[in-house]
Amino acid sequence: MLFRRHSNPGFRFVILLVLSGCLMFYDQKKQQSEHLHSALSAVVAPLQYAISMPFELLAWAQDSFSTHQQLLQENADLKAKLLLQQAQIQKILELEKENRQLRALLKSSSYLGSNVKVAQILAVDVDPYMAQAVIDKGKKYGVFEGQPVIDADGVMGQVIQVGPLTSRVMLITDTRSAVPVQDERTGIRAIAIGTGPQRPLALINVPETADIKVGDRLLTSGLDLRYPVGYPLGIVKSVNFHSGQLFATIAIQPAANLNQSRQVLLMWLPAQAVYSEAKQDLEKMAKEKQETDKNPLPPMSE
Repeated sequence: MLFRRHSNPGFRFVILLVLSGCLMFYDQKKQQSEHLHSALSAVVAPLQYAISMPFELLAWAQDSFSTHQQLLQENADLKAKLLLQQAQIQKILELEKENRQLRALLKSSSYLGSNVKVAQILAVDVDPYMAQAVIDKGKKYGVFEGQPVIDADGVMGQVIQVGPLTSRVMLITDTRSAVPVQDERTGIRAIAIGTGPQRPLALINVPETADIKVGDRLLTSGLDLRYPVGYPLGIVKSVNFHSGQLFATIAIQPAANLNQSRQVLLMWLPAQAVYSEAKQDLEKMAKEKQETDKNPLPPMSE
């Protein structure tokens, strides 16, 4: 036998190498083993596919995983960009809204012919029994207690507390608020009071014979020496007469956008000094009346 059990491995390698060289030379020169190649290829092909399949599956899995991760990252980036763009759009819409409010305020200020200053509402009190707001103007800007506050559509309220940089405003829907008004159609005067946040105003002490109808426009009369004369306060929403009662129950829808306005106007009335003096005279008259009621004059002797 050519390869015995105890033959030299080096010798066997040399023999195999020579045989392989002879076969390759013979195949190249004679080219008579093509059928054998084809047959062997057909037999070996499944084995080759079976060996290469795990590597191809691994490559496909790696490519799919990389593509999936890339898609997830691109999706996250697109969502972040979309969220940013939506926030920018909302900011633009808010700026457009503020610009519209400012244009309306400037139009109102030119109509009033008064010295005004634009202020912004910073916060709103959520107390169910009080209607108050905080604005970004204080003593530094000359704000004073009792100063009227309006928006482009109507009276908002008055300043009740002034700080160095901010002030507190009592809105007209506050239960402590009272504004003298006049019916634009008939000229009837009355007092509009607040009934609480998110609720209509009420017109008090109006007799049943008074000519006030639903839809009448109520304007400030200016008799309180605080609000400007002839500025809108609200529209009569309902008028109810009850038998046995002297006064009608009248509800008013405020003209101002109390729940929407962010920009407001602080007003310095042209005759503010005159109003202040008149207010002092009224307070003095009220004090004198109180003293007179406490100490009535003695009856005159005959």
